[in-house]
Amino acid sequence: MASTPQSNQGGPPPLAGIRIADFSRVLAGPLCSMMLADYGAEVIKIEGPAGDDTRAWIPPVAADGTGTYFASVNRNKKSVVADLTSDDGLSYARDLVAGCDVVIENFRPGVMAKFGLDYQTVAKDRPDIVYCSISGFGTGAGADLPGYDLLVQALGGLMSITGSADGEPSKVGVALVDVLAGQNAVAGILMALRVRDATGTGQQVQVNLLSSLLAALVNQGVAMLATGNSPARLGNAHPSIAPYETFRTGSGTLAVAVGNDRQFAALASVLGLHGLAEQAKFLTNERRVRSRAELRAVLEAALLADTASQWQRRLLAAGVPAGKVNTIGEAFELADNLGLEPSIVVTDPATGRESRQLANPIRLSAAAPSYRQVPPTLGEHQGSTFPLEFPTTSAKGS
Repeated sequence: MASTPQSNQGGPPPLAGIRIADFSRVLAGPLCSMMLADYGAEVIKIEGPAGDDTRAWIPPVAADGTGTYFASVNRNKKSVVADLTSDDGLSYARDLVAGCDVVIENFRPGVMAKFGLDYQTVAKDRPDIVYCSISGFGTGAGADLPGYDLLVQALGGLMSITGSADGEPSKVGVALVDVLAGQNAVAGILMALRVRDATGTGQQVQVNLLSSLLAALVNQGVAMLATGNSPARLGNAHPSIAPYETFRTGSGTLAVAVGNDRQFAALASVLGLHGLAEQAKFLTNERRVRSRAELRAVLEAALLADTASQWQRRLLAAGVPAGKVNTIGEAFELADNLGLEPSIVVTDPATGRESRQLANPIRLSAAAPSYRQVPPTLGEHQGSTFPLEFPTTSAKGS
């Protein structure tokens, strides 16, 4: 586990001086605020008396007893508790918002308005506020629909194109829609802050899970718009490229991503299938797509002669994009070997408590992410005076 540089070439972090009141829970909002915190924003996580739902989403748990789901998106934050249904809690929350540059919330549309913490109310006194609202299905007719990732994957069509052709629809193995929405929220907030820097005026940023998913369907979504036909499940195959899928080998599963005729000819040569690339039915990508089933059978029969790792080595050497299907542990090992530094260990300067964390994937040439604080315990910073600076500590390898 590698360390990540903490220096910013002598200057302040890019988001130094930006304070965020984060009312969000679960994944999309907390991921957004954590990514901003890594680059210097001060994030105050405002939780209800029971805390963020993900505090109870266990197992698995880290060595210090913190649930890994909560820990994955809540480093570099200060936790305070505010019961918005009580006068004292609501007053406390309003005072925090008054001193912040950004508000992030992912309650159902209308909930924040009940507490006088919605954008329209806050902006009356703070026209410079950047206010990010994340919802499941927008603020109109879908406002009352519960915004859970699984539900959005189902209603948004992603499950219909995920899974084997003869199997049932399947969700992606991670809450991908929440991740997409969280990243869109980061982009929206940064754009709004840039406008504020230029004009002094804030605005509301609105992101919803369904729109984030539909935009991320890219070629599959545009194919439906252009033809009127909804794409079907193809397992690991690609609707427009062949061979571009996974194959069984003598040991392990191999992904082969052939994008052009030259690569296909090289693939056939490495597999000892001489003349395959010259056959009329496999001569072009369009023909290979139409003859996908026959082509797959021929390729897989040849690939069964050796292991996925051996085929990966030979095919990459021949310029054919190929790789074995790794476990998550193997994927981290690969990234470490490539010098990508995918993970870090954050140490609490006060208690010595350590937390293994995923590194922020955004790298700037003149600034580095800063990992200052382990995910907070519920209400850990209650009563603190803000801004409250964390002692600067470095992430370390292990």
